[in-house]
Amino acid sequence: MSSLLRLATAGSVDDGKSTLVGRLLYDTKSVLADQLDAVTRASVDKGLSTPDLSLLVDGLRSEREQGITIDVAYRYFATPKRSFVLADTPGHVQYTRNTVTGASTAQLAVLLVDARKGVIEQTRRHAAVLALLGVPQLVLAVNKIDLVGYDEATFTVIAEEFAAHALSLGYERGSVLAIPVSALEGDNVASRSERTPWYTGPSLLEHLEDVPVAPDPHDSALRFPVQYVIRPRTPEYPDYRGYAGQIAAGTVRPGDEIVVLPQGIRSRVERIDTADGPLAEAGAGTSVTLLLADDIDISRGDLIAAADAPPRVTDEITGTLCWLSSKPLKPGARVLVKHGARTVQALADELHARFDEQKLSSVDSPASLELNDIGLVTLRLAEELGVDDYGVSPRTGAFLVIDPKDGDTLAAGLVGERFS
Repeated sequence: MSSLLRLATAGSVDDGKSTLVGRLLYDTKSVLADQLDAVTRASVDKGLSTPDLSLLVDGLRSEREQGITIDVAYRYFATPKRSFVLADTPGHVQYTRNTVTGASTAQLAVLLVDARKGVIEQTRRHAAVLALLGVPQLVLAVNKIDLVGYDEATFTVIAEEFAAHALSLGYERGSVLAIPVSALEGDNVASRSERTPWYTGPSLLEHLEDVPVAPDPHDSALRFPVQYVIRPRTPEYPDYRGYAGQIAAGTVRPGDEIVVLPQGIRSRVERIDTADGPLAEAGAGTSVTLLLADDIDISRGDLIAAADAPPRVTDEITGTLCWLSSKPLKPGARVLVKHGARTVQALADELHARFDEQKLSSVDSPASLELNDIGLVTLRLAEELGVDDYGVSPRTGAFLVIDPKDGDTLAAGLVGERFS
């Protein structure tokens, strides 16, 4: 079992996500005493008899109400069994881009619904985004179960409707779990509740502790985007030429055969340097400097990859875009594509389809992609890139589409067709 689980939360406005996250932090004793004292005082000022746990995370809400575009907030907590990194994403539809950000590295997502409302449009949209991003495990937290009298029938209807939707998105039945919870009262959050005797599954925290997670990308083929070329040119290091960056996937060892892309030049790793000295091996997520056996013209943005399993080199990407801008995308639009450390000019060559996350169908050849649309697009690139399918290597299968005029991010892209 992995000692670390990366998870994301998603849900509509006022579904109780802040309270649920606050409850998890409180029940795992991940709240500092002064934080809890401040929340208790604020709750008393509001006339409440118990701490309002949503106040532990609701600093975001004041920003949201002022119309400020906010980023994902990351929360950290742990139990004796496992450590957790939780990406807390906003619920408003206009912040779908932040859901994409928070879920992009998640191994599991907790999707909240209000037991009084059930599965709504935003629930289906979030589930579609999570499926497109390849998040392998879903938990449907049917929150505020106390407000429907802990009614089993209400829970069952919601759970079955969502399960059918998730199956339509490609999830297997065993990878989706529905849990009746009351974040306010603590039912089935950290421990199972006696007020839902009809529910025999785990509490939310028990499930998070025990769920198997996909292995880290260490077992994939090497992918190393070059961030910086180091050439000190000092008397001490007259011939030093290193390539610095963070390993996106796989592992690397001295002696490994590599290929530099897009040039296609092959060489061998001679040494792996770090600030603490050389390494005999380095894996995904490690920041290192690679020294090669041959003197090759390598620049920032080039990709060092395993010679026996390289990505494809192409000047055309067909990928799934989550359009994040109020400016629509139309065929012929000139954009920038940022892939790893390289940014190249591109042209939106063809809009193949737009995905309707409500009807689970696609519209062929749409005239444009609008804010929050998900579509399949071919982009013609001014320079070649070494890319993987997102399902093979998420780090080198993801890219951003940028407005060349003002530098704003227009879309998050995934190489390959993520829906049909």
